[in-house]
Amino acid sequence: MVVAASITDTQGIIALAAGAAAIAALLACAALSMSVRRLRRAQRLVLGEHQERDVVGHAAAMQEAFDALHAYVEESSVRLDARLASVEAMLRQRLAHRALVRYDAYNELSGHQSMSIALLDDERSGIVLSCIHHRDQARVYGKQVRDGRGELELSPEEAEAVRLALAGGTDGHAGDESPA
Repeated sequence: MVVAASITDTQGIIALAAGAAAIAALLACAALSMSVRRLRRAQRLVLGEHQERDVVGHAAAMQEAFDALHAYVEESSVRLDARLASVEAMLRQRLAHRALVRYDAYNELSGHQSMSIALLDDERSGIVLSCIHHRDQARVYGKQVRDGRGELELSPEEAEAVRLALAGGTDGHAGDESPA
């Protein structure tokens, strides 16, 4: 005998509940499928289109690349420090201080035709050149300067040129200040 089931009896209610659970499970599967699709799309953006590795493998490769980059930057930094030190050493030897002192060597009224010029580096070493002008001749003298002192005794004008150079001056007058 065939019994006709109705929606209102126990078997019908169980069938409806099972159908509703199946529809809910189907919707959940569809939502999870869309979520997995989005996740794979995001992974393709990070990993590329044809990568055969997972996110953990990609992260390990990124760490290795970062470590290699860090080593390269450190090596470059050491090389740049060495180059900078050599440039700084060369700059200390450039002419950094200079001064010119004009004077009358023979107390004549010749308009300060004699002069001494000091040319020194940052280590306070260099030369002092003096040109002593007289009516019919001029003589040029050069003296070595080390650590702000002449290897030979400096004249007062030469010493003034060294003092002005180290003080930052670039031009000065010494001796007879009377006008020409």
